Amino acid sequence: MTQVEILDAARECAGGYKVDVSRGERIGRVWSEWFSRPADERCLSLSDLFAVVHGRTELSRTRTAESAAIRVEASRENAERLTLTLPGSAAPIAPTHWSFGQLASLVAAPAA
Repeated sequence: MTQVEILDAARECAGGYKVDVSRGERIGRVWSEWFSRPADERCLSLSDLFAVVHGRTELSRTRTAESAAIRVEASRENAERLTLTLPGSAAPIAPTHWSFGQLASLVAAPAA
């Protein structure tokens, strides 16, 4: 027989959680990866992270297109920036890492 303990959702303490800094380990890589992100991708709290992810979710769309119809365009003003355009789309698309990797593999180019 399984025992289930139901706890009251109300907290008895008014403060936040305490962190024992003497436990665990410091991983410099995590800090360096966070620090190297653009300022708009650095989230200082879970609420900020949720807002950023929710905003991206609201803007994201899924579309299946023929690979031959995707156009890569370059500009003389910014030769290092390429844009991907789909037929019938007024604005360039921003593919996910996965979809960009798939597109790069179709033309045998490294995604990096």
